[in-house]
Amino acid sequence: MFGIATQRSAEMGVADSGNWFALKTRAQHEKVVRDRLRKLGFEHLLPILLRVSQWHDRKKVIEAPLFPGYCFARLADEHRSTVLQLPGVAYIVGHGGKAEAIPHQEIEALRRLGRSGLQYEAAFSLVEGDPVEIIRGPLAGVRGTLVCRERSHHVIIGVKLIQQGAKIKVDVEHVRRIEDPATGGRIVDAGRLTQSEYALAAR
Repeated sequence: MFGIATQRSAEMGVADSGNWFALKTRAQHEKVVRDRLRKLGFEHLLPILLRVSQWHDRKKVIEAPLFPGYCFARLADEHRSTVLQLPGVAYIVGHGGKAEAIPHQEIEALRRLGRSGLQYEAAFSLVEGDPVEIIRGPLAGVRGTLVCRERSHHVIIGVKLIQQGAKIKVDVEHVRRIEDPATGGRIVDAGRLTQSEYALAAR
């Protein structure tokens, strides 16, 4: 189900420096972890969806985490042990037993999506597609992956570390394809191509 793009982020606090990390939370503890981080003054991010649930006699709007089981926090090295002791935190996501930082631009893209007022839905896997940049609207400058499904186009704004993202419907004229630097850095402006021409340019 689609949800209104909303998010919650903390004010700058004790951890207003350092890198962004994904905290794996215990089941249904995302908001608990968010509230603990906020109370301690850590900068954090918990993207959410507003879902409409049909009850017996009325509809109710429910907040649901965009990424079930995850909350993001910006941490200096000396604060990681403190965060790991918070109720609801299972571990800091990484590889080989080592925490791995998330690129700032991925977090900023999610923040901008949350402020945009646009609708999106969860993408529980990062599928392969064309790397693109949105060139029009409130998300202009945000980069993601363009996928085509049943004559509609979506850009997936993802967090590679957890292999999940948000999928937003776009007009193909509002994105441009980003070429691999190895090819000379050429960028094809999808807004000037028809859908069939875009497909050929992407090959």
